[in-house]
Amino acid sequence: MLPDIQIPAEIVTAFQTVVTVLGAYFVAVWAGLVVWTFQDIRRRSASWAVQTLAVLLMLVFSLPGLLLYFLLRPSETLATQYERSLEEAAILHELEQQHHCPSCKRPIEQDFIVCPHCTARLKHACVGCGRALRLQWKACPFCAQPVAQFVTPDAAAAPAGAAGEARSA
Repeated sequence: MLPDIQIPAEIVTAFQTVVTVLGAYFVAVWAGLVVWTFQDIRRRSASWAVQTLAVLLMLVFSLPGLLLYFLLRPSETLATQYERSLEEAAILHELEQQHHCPSCKRPIEQDFIVCPHCTARLKHACVGCGRALRLQWKACPFCAQPVAQFVTPDAAAAPAGAAGEARSA
């Protein structure tokens, strides 16, 4: 038979206090991990089902659930995904801003008057200031010359030829 051991009341009270403090500490850590998991999954997923599953995983399995959560959670946050999509959109916009010849589709500079590849006319040269102007413009925005003042080889030859034909008829 075992001898009857009497534990002093102070030791029992101290032991109960230590167990209570440690228990409260582990409950606080567990609750903090649940809250952290909820906040982290909200930053990583917009799906309420995924958010609920992650929090339940942490609630039920505690530290092993946290390890599972680290293995299963999405690698990027929604903010990172959004920033990457903005960067992709900016790159696409930049690519769209590059100018191409409407005839041969090769890249050209913005201020080219003719395409160096296929010699298609891209712009007019202003008679007043010599700047490159788009074909659809009615006047030069730099010197206010009207479009009628632009001289192109085709336009200069057409009126003279038409006037000569009219005279001969």
